Amino acid sequence: MGKRYYCDYCDRSFQDTLHNRKKHLNGVQHQRAKKAWLDNFRDTAAILQDERAKPPCRKFLQTGACVFGHNCLYSHLSEMDIKALEQQIEEEKWQKMMPGDKHSEPSVEEWLSRREKKKAAMTSGSVLKMEEEEAAENSDVPLFLRSIPDLPPSLLPPHPGGWRASVHSDWG
Repeated sequence: MGKRYYCDYCDRSFQDTLHNRKKHLNGVQHQRAKKAWLDNFRDTAAILQDERAKPPCRKFLQTGACVFGHNCLYSHLSEMDIKALEQQIEEEKWQKMMPGDKHSEPSVEEWLSRREKKKAAMTSGSVLKMEEEEAAENSDVPLFLRSIPDLPPSLLPPHPGGWRASVHSDWG
């Protein structure tokens, strides 16, 4: 039967040919599933801004349900939901401003211990493993997903610092 390609976003598999893979990855269903997954990791302020820009969905207001679901072009949030989002944003701002919070600068002892770990990792050659561990500590990945070894890249949240651009200057 040949190799099969499995899409983590869409939860489906198909014969892995160049044509089939291109058709699937450019398809509307895949694009929507990918967007829905990445929306789980969006900032609260960005969600609120997008929802305020949309007019309310009449069908959702009348019946409490909408056939388009999360693909609807209109907002399904009530005034109470919007106020709850605003309150959550204010709480996040307060947490960032509070001293002694996990978002504040680390103490000198923490910094020195991390520096020693990095030096030890440099000598042993496990620098990438150290960076992965630090990213895992600061990530928003649920605990039940952290326990799964070798999670596919499509199920991992976006890197908080952005994607690293690797420059290859060796043309040889």
